[in-house]
Amino acid sequence: MKNHLSKRLVCAFSLALNLAVVPAVVISAQAQAQEVKASEKKTRKVPTLRGKVYEQLARAQAAGDEGNIPEAIAILDEVKDKDSSMNSYEKAMMYNFYGFIYYNDEQYDKALDSFAQVVEQQPIPEKFEMTTLFSLAQLNLMQGNYDKSIAYLERWEALNDGVVPPKNLILKAQAYYQNKEYAKAEPFITKAIADHEAEGMLPDENWLILQRAIYYELKQPEKVKNVLVKLVKLFDEPKYWIQLAGMYGELGEERKQLAIMESAYQQGYVQSSADIFNLAQLYYYHKVPYKGALLMEQAMKDGTLEKNLRNLRFLGQSWTLAKEQDKAIPVMQSAAELSEDGELDAQLAQVLLNAERWDDAITAADHAIEKGQLRNPGIVYLIKGMALYNNKQYAKALDQLAEAEKHQKSKAMAQQWKRFVQSEKTQQEAMAEI
Repeated sequence: MKNHLSKRLVCAFSLALNLAVVPAVVISAQAQAQEVKASEKKTRKVPTLRGKVYEQLARAQAAGDEGNIPEAIAILDEVKDKDSSMNSYEKAMMYNFYGFIYYNDEQYDKALDSFAQVVEQQPIPEKFEMTTLFSLAQLNLMQGNYDKSIAYLERWEALNDGVVPPKNLILKAQAYYQNKEYAKAEPFITKAIADHEAEGMLPDENWLILQRAIYYELKQPEKVKNVLVKLVKLFDEPKYWIQLAGMYGELGEERKQLAIMESAYQQGYVQSSADIFNLAQLYYYHKVPYKGALLMEQAMKDGTLEKNLRNLRFLGQSWTLAKEQDKAIPVMQSAAELSEDGELDAQLAQVLLNAERWDDAITAADHAIEKGQLRNPGIVYLIKGMALYNNKQYAKALDQLAEAEKHQKSKAMAQQWKRFVQSEKTQQEAMAEI
């Protein structure tokens, strides 16, 4: 039962991650051209971007910035008609302007095609190529082209002669994760976070969410737990507290599971009906049912927890285990009224018998027998027989005990009670004659 509870606690976060994809950042075509011009590498010989070509491209961007997409594309098409006289750098810049305008107009497929053409024009400035490769990786990730995203990142890495920045590692980890290649994703997300922390920086929340998701898919609950501990410390979100409690349950560390849930409750983080019910279950299984019952009772008064069969049944069980019979009985009566089978009426009959409410116990037993579908019907007849005996209705008690004797699980006890009741009946009859 504990495993079932902990799985239910953790599934809330494992099956609905909704990881935020790194947004595509497409640098303005004009700014990109200026940046490349200023940082061109001497090791790669690149033709010059002529002023008259650049002026036409700038005109197209101006039209695009004003929202006149058809005019912007028409200007670029005029330039493209003369591409036989253009060098590789000019063609690359032309396709870059196409891509930028299509991207701003949310025509992502055309933007992708245009940016892909940019890096096929060679030679072009290395920084320009690397910037475009990164944008292509981002855009392909957004469009669900995960293999292409990874391929463009690897082309970027082949040109890079320095440290790979965390944003590249994160992007690659996301692409592998979305492609369900979790083992390949793990080293990239781990390195990105480690490198960032080594620089004295806090990791982005979405990075940790991605890392947690990867570890979960790799079935490494201890590492999932460690990431959640970090999320709790850094971001203190209610959902992370609840998820951390769930992972402690998965790991079989039930005491820590309860401690985290109780801390979350004290901070006002346990608010949903599901979380309240889970905490009440934890209290029950850790032998502190009174706390769980109080929690559920208050939630029902507030309207947070519905007074349905499941909740009323468990509340009744909690009060019973807490030895609060007076509180348990009315709750169990309400639950039994909602139940179609006789199980709850049978349990209620037992509680009423223990409370020495003989008539009520007999009534509850009758309801249980009438509804049927009982796991141990003999026990109900036994309870009714005992209640009738205490009401000094010996003959009726013996009839019920005879019924209980027909069932294997209650046979031995029914026979003992039959002998005892028969003895009492005989004694009473003898006293009556005297």
